[in-house]
Amino acid sequence: MLVRYNPWNDMNTVTRQLDSLFQQDMAPAFRTPAAELHETDEAVHLKLELPGVEAKDVDIEVTENAVKVVAERKTETKTEENGKTRSEFYYGKFQRVIPLRARIENTAVTAEYKDGILNLTLPKSQAEKNKVVKVNLGEISA
Repeated sequence: MLVRYNPWNDMNTVTRQLDSLFQQDMAPAFRTPAAELHETDEAVHLKLELPGVEAKDVDIEVTENAVKVVAERKTETKTEENGKTRSEFYYGKFQRVIPLRARIENTAVTAEYKDGILNLTLPKSQAEKNKVVKVNLGEISA
């Protein structure tokens, strides 16, 4: 039986293996807060997970079309006389910039931070709210 060799199959296999390797090895080092976006006619609601971060260590910047959140989890100092401490916790500064599809009235943003969850309500600009227009066709000629 003769089988035709397709070099692209080998390339796809190598690509999948590399992707898998990077996901396993790099995932613990990649510290971007998880986000959830919900859009209504009036506003965009953004929820970010910032566990272990105090409210005073969160900086939020909102433009008309993006949200930038910079936060820092401070290192806890521990002293032990015997033994060693091994930690997989991430300490340090991190940021996330989230582009928004709708234009935002950035002077009217409200924020709530509780139990490591940041909730932002980003009201849409008046121009964005009035963007959808219903068009009636009336009678259709045959």
